[in-house]
Formats: sequence, C-alpha cells, structure tokens
Amino acid sequence: MSKEDLIKAAIKAVVEGDEDSAVDIANKVIAEGLNPMDIIGEGFAKGMIEVGDLFAKEDYALPEVLLSAGAMQKAMDLLDPHIPRQDVKDKMGVVVIGTVQGDIHEIGKRIVGTMLEVYGFEVHDLGADVPLETFIEKAKELKADIIATSALMTTTMMRQNKLEEALKEAGMRDKVKTMVGGAAVTQEWADLIGADGYGQDVTEAVEAAKELVKPSS
Repeated sequence: MSKEDLIKAAIKAVVEGDEDSAVDIANKVIAEGLNPMDIIGEGFAKGMIEVGDLFAKEDYALPEVLLSAGAMQKAMDLLDPHIPRQDVKDKMGVVVIGTVQGDIHEIGKRIVGTMLEVYGFEVHDLGADVPLETFIEKAKELKADIIATSALMTTTMMRQNKLEEALKEAGMRDKVKTMVGGAAVTQEWADLIGADGYGQDVTEAVEAAKELVKPSS
C-alpha cells in the first residue's frame, strides 16, 4: 500500500471502529519503515476528528466513539515505540496532562501528549478520571509550565472551569498556563472559562503549547 492509501485506510479504520484493520495498518507502517507520525496525524487522528464530529451531531453514540477510540489505541500501542523523538537541546517546557474526573476517555489526550513529547516537551500523563487536586498537586511538584485537560462530554467539561477556579484559590493561576481540549470543547468555551490555550486537533494543541511557553519579548 502507498502512504496515501495507508492514510485513507487509517481514517476508515478509526471511523468504523475496526480494531483489526487499525492494527494491520500500524504493522504495515512499521514494516515499511514509514514515519508513524505521518499516518497518525493525517490518518488515525483525522479519523478521530471525524468521529468527534459525528458524535457532536448525534450521528454516533458513545459506544461507537469508544469502538473508534479502542481501534486507534491499539494502533498507537504498536506505533508509539517507533515515533522519532526530536533531538532537542533545550526542553520546551513541562506539561501535566490528563482527562478530567468523571471522564474515562484517553485516546485524544494520549495523542496530544505523545506529540508534545515529540516536539521536546517533558510530559507527565496523569491518565483519565483525574481529580482537580491531582492536577494542581502534580503541577506544583513539577513546577509545570502547562496543565492540559481533556473532556469528551459536556457533563465533564465543567471540570475544566472548576480547575480554573481551583488554581485561583490555590494562588497558582499566575504560575501555570492552562490548555483545554476534547470532543465537547470549543474555542468559545476556552475563552469563557479563561483558559490560556485550546486545540481543536493535535496540530493545533501542539502549536498552542509552543506559543504558551514562548519567551515574552
């Protein structure tokens, strides 16, 4: 299969929640010595964006989203060890990332975390269903530059707002930048709650993080 065919197949596998096809594509990428990030970014990740759109329009229910996420997770498990990390002399910054409490969805957050590592960030992934206090404690411990939270559902995205409030109460809001993302999250929501950054997809999230740690002139 050509690279273009693999990209198309990766999108299709994720949208259809086809775990076997996703694994087959990942193995072909490895066998052919292709850069996994090309297939992840243009294929699997775009497939998940399409799934997110279908979920937002209520064409997909949560079980279908989970099937798609599971298919991508299997592919990521295989591809992650083969992703080339940049030889970065100076660390870009420290990021604490996780999915907010009440939400168990990890795939989008995991992809963003991997991409941030590729671009030289030190990433500490707290996993899913993470309490606000854990984000704050870990950020304080690591002197993190960014706290990045993901929320797939409208019912859990409120936790992102609660984090902004909790950081203010802890006297940390001016010490750390915040980023938000997830299927339910929009730029308007980020602006409303006062988050510093937002990414609709993986590429936007990485660019937002790079902007947040850029030295002020």
